[in-house]
Amino acid sequence: MKIIVDNKIPFIREAAEHVADEVVYAPGHEFTPELVKDADALIIRTRTRCDRHLLEGSSVRFIATATIGFDHIDTEYCRQAGIQWANAPGCNAPSVAQYLHSVLLLLQMKRDKPLAGLTLGIVGVGHVGSLIAEVGSDMGMKVLLNDPPREEQEGPGRFCPLSQLAEESDILTFHVPLVRTGNYPTFHLADEDFFRSLRRKPVFINTSRGEVHDTQALLSALAEGRIADAVIDVWENEPDIDRNLLQQALIGTPHIAGYSADGKANASRMALTAVCKFFGIKPDFHIAPPKPLNPVITAANETEAYLQMYDPRRDSEALKAHPEQFEQLRGDYPLRRERQAYLFRHV
Repeated sequence: MKIIVDNKIPFIREAAEHVADEVVYAPGHEFTPELVKDADALIIRTRTRCDRHLLEGSSVRFIATATIGFDHIDTEYCRQAGIQWANAPGCNAPSVAQYLHSVLLLLQMKRDKPLAGLTLGIVGVGHVGSLIAEVGSDMGMKVLLNDPPREEQEGPGRFCPLSQLAEESDILTFHVPLVRTGNYPTFHLADEDFFRSLRRKPVFINTSRGEVHDTQALLSALAEGRIADAVIDVWENEPDIDRNLLQQALIGTPHIAGYSADGKANASRMALTAVCKFFGIKPDFHIAPPKPLNPVITAANETEAYLQMYDPRRDSEALKAHPEQFEQLRGDYPLRRERQAYLFRHV
């Protein structure tokens, strides 16, 4: 069996070579019809567009994306061609929650008082949004949830309309997939009308997909004072991102909210396990992230401890200094571990 693997997927090499007879590694944007023509499976990230152009005439039977999102896979073409695929739902949800937790702590520091009592509006309540709701509740915030697909399935009660979040939220954070058609499209969900409907000058956060917000509408909202700040991890036209938005954002990062080593290991493990399941191979491999260089964190309080563990200002400063290095900063992202990897000591 031959597998083509995106060479930026971490911790997977030894495991993949234990599973397949031949493994070829290539940059995600360099997957070509010639490269994949005799492959049985692909393990990809968002940088590889899997469509008719890439796949037609190939021997590919299975695609595993080591990501939550799968809008880079032409699922209709794959259905027609008999190519099955799998994503990695929830793989990096704790990593995004870590990012949001640190962002909320920075916002708390900026206002010099607790966020308790403020309203956190969460748009999209899947694996990630559910964890963010827990973070907000633990910080004493009132949490409003918006998720029309879930509300349709589960009934009213837990969920609020987007208009209510726009009216009542002090902080708005988006955790939706990119959906362009159907009953609940999310493409440009945060558009000019949305920003004009805001009532409390909230902080706007997007860690889902860049196309969920309309960049020009967001810039106008910042210029007109309709939002207090923007925290942007995902961008339209990545990696050719809007430099103006980057410089105006309170925090602007290169699509790395879900890039903890723990989340990456989860995604790699889920992708390779899916390949094994499809081909009837026993998943006899081990994938785990390395230990942090300094596993003991000494701090005076929880805020200091969590920001030692992960401070998104570092990633923001690096991107603002070198926006042309978006792909490099993302592809060569340094080791970042989640809470369970550390021992906290109070001083």
